[in-house]
Amino acid sequence: MFRINLKIALRNLWKNKSYTLINILGLSIGMASCILIFIFIRFQLSFDEGYKNEDRIYRLVTDWKYNAFNDYSSGVPIPVTSAARNEISGIEKIGAIAKGGNVIHVNDKEGKEIIKSREDIYYAEPSFFEVIQIDWQYGKPTEALKEPNTVALSQATAIKYFGNTQNAMGKSIRVGTKMELKVTGIFKDMPQNSSFPLKIVISYKNFSERNSTCWDCTSSSNSSYVLLKEGLKSSDLQETLTKFNKTHYADQKIAGNQMNRLQPLKEIHFAELYDNFANSTISKHQIYGLSIIGLFLICTACINFINLNTAQAVNRSKEVGVRKVMGGKRKQLILQFLTETFALVLIALLFACMLTELAIPSMQNLFKNQITFSLFGSPIIFVFMTLLVIFVSFLAGFYPAMIISGFNPALAIKNKVTLNNNGLSLRKVLVVVQFAITIILIIGTLVIVRQMEYLQQKPLGFSTTAVAIVGMPGDSTSHSKRDIFKAQILQIPGVQLLSYCQVPPLSQDVNSTDFTFNGMRNNDFELRNCKADENYFKLFDLKIIAGKIFTKSDTTTGYVVNETFLKKVGITNPQDAIGKMIKTSDINVPIVGVVKDYNDKSLKEHISGLAISSDKSQYWSAAIKLEGGEQMVPAMKQIEALWNVTFPNSVYDASFVEERINSYYESEAIMGILFKVFAGIIIFISFIGLFGLISFVAAQRTKEVAIRKVLGASTFELVKMLNGSFLVMVFLANLVAWPLAYLFVSNWLSTFAYRIELSFWPFVLAMCISMLITLITVSIRSYKAASANTIDALKYE
Repeated sequence: MFRINLKIALRNLWKNKSYTLINILGLSIGMASCILIFIFIRFQLSFDEGYKNEDRIYRLVTDWKYNAFNDYSSGVPIPVTSAARNEISGIEKIGAIAKGGNVIHVNDKEGKEIIKSREDIYYAEPSFFEVIQIDWQYGKPTEALKEPNTVALSQATAIKYFGNTQNAMGKSIRVGTKMELKVTGIFKDMPQNSSFPLKIVISYKNFSERNSTCWDCTSSSNSSYVLLKEGLKSSDLQETLTKFNKTHYADQKIAGNQMNRLQPLKEIHFAELYDNFANSTISKHQIYGLSIIGLFLICTACINFINLNTAQAVNRSKEVGVRKVMGGKRKQLILQFLTETFALVLIALLFACMLTELAIPSMQNLFKNQITFSLFGSPIIFVFMTLLVIFVSFLAGFYPAMIISGFNPALAIKNKVTLNNNGLSLRKVLVVVQFAITIILIIGTLVIVRQMEYLQQKPLGFSTTAVAIVGMPGDSTSHSKRDIFKAQILQIPGVQLLSYCQVPPLSQDVNSTDFTFNGMRNNDFELRNCKADENYFKLFDLKIIAGKIFTKSDTTTGYVVNETFLKKVGITNPQDAIGKMIKTSDINVPIVGVVKDYNDKSLKEHISGLAISSDKSQYWSAAIKLEGGEQMVPAMKQIEALWNVTFPNSVYDASFVEERINSYYESEAIMGILFKVFAGIIIFISFIGLFGLISFVAAQRTKEVAIRKVLGASTFELVKMLNGSFLVMVFLANLVAWPLAYLFVSNWLSTFAYRIELSFWPFVLAMCISMLITLITVSIRSYKAASANTIDALKYE
């Protein structure tokens, strides 16, 4: 029976080539979009899967609750690990790991340097690999890093440095200028969907700060991972952890109500408040949003199919009548039409797979190859495709099958079948839903694009034009060469000014601390510390509104604070702040100047209360102001050449301030591109759907149009009559879409501290776009119907 139904289905699809082509086009584009979204979502949801005892693995994180705000860090104070090992009984294993960065040197057998590269490095306790268990090719995880001056490499890193993994064992690499390490282990490469991008792991005994006893010093670079005892959950340790926090924080008068808590391994990738070593997080709201967009896309394609099938249903009425007269039952007819839908969906799936393969390189480029997309990389994709085919076949095919199979056989044979008003009403509802989805995406796209333009154009309070940030080595030998390096840099044509600093004015690398202001301890916020020399203000065009810049010095002699700091400590007149004392780390320093507020973090966040001071030991970068135009490229080449000569043991690293700032909004830029693509896809699919529905209406009203034309109606009046109902439906779609779109875009904009005002214009423009698309689409078909020969429509009456 299925074979016969399939034959009939293929015959009918071939007979109605144009409708089949439109259906396949709409469904394949919708399904391809869904498959791409599924691949992306599946990749994100697969993060940190597959570890042994993964349900018992947790990360210790740190929270603060100040009077005015809360703060969060993925790191812990260094002494936490050893204290927790001894004091929290529910822990089976606990291991510390610290992230750093340095220059790796590899020599050949003759001692000649063959590799010099700056890499992320990790210092890990052997017990870390008892918590996070990974596969090792050579060496044992509990033994390889037990002794100092040992290192374990990933397979790819070992091959890069020594040609193959076997050769790497027992060889040496140098980290920085002095640390010689012996390779004692090779572990398998970490997958892309891991929060642990480990390549070079050094014995924790080489970590210079491992014996720190500071409980008030927290860095996201220092983490601690825990394996709970079997049968225990994090809630079972809550009482013990509360006591631990009281002992080491509350009783020691640590500021900010500091506390540690356990975060499950499976939540690390989705934690919005905490980062991770891979610098890769995504909120579950974004996952849900993409899922809804995928559902919208496939529903829009199914609505098209329903409209097109019902449009040509009347043409198959005789077929249905004959089958019913010959004894065919309704359920057999439903099965036949569902088989026809199933065949068409399978064909659409084949085209969807082709479109997906074509789109994958573009998707990888969009994410800068940070994500590997593969159509057949996981068996679950086949399960998804199977479910997608079943879902689409039933959703798109069931309603048309019910309508067509329900024709009266007597009327069907006489070709006098008409679809009832309920059917037409449902199709109108479907068009309203379809265009409501389209309008929501159009409004979302317009707002996202406008917000991105605002982020790029908003004055930040400092100059970003033609400023390069060059990384500086931190060893003592390199420090002694900085004055000579600066003098030589300023002689290069096209270089205007150089300033040594920690970071540029806007940076997410935050160094903050609690403080005492004018003799009173502050519990409302932390002070952000920025270290820079006296040229920093001129180079970045920062405006001093009271006092003066601190004098040239190697150490901190005076603070220049911003307006936000003064507001937070209750000073209204900037001049009154001059001479007041700020105490941090038991050192009292006077305020010597006040700088006009500038955005010190991404525009998602408010301006910090900050203080700028000099400290030669903490200058990690050199900011170099260049002349614009043609001189920039040759000047940067000369800077690089001079840097490599001056600091031969380090690796040159440079970027422009504007590029750094733009990198903070990469996820929003990607979202904007995806919205443009999906909005374009839905507009195209909606175009096809409208064409199908106007074809249905035109076919149903052919005789009416002919009679009106005989009675003197003009072509314009007839086109207006046919178009009117569609424009009303699109208008209703706008009324439905506007409140939903407003909720979406206002919620998205609320994630930015600085944002555009949500005006009426995106909504009006979306209405104009949807109305225009509707008018063009339906006018093409209605004009053809209105200008048709009346004799052809009436000659059989």
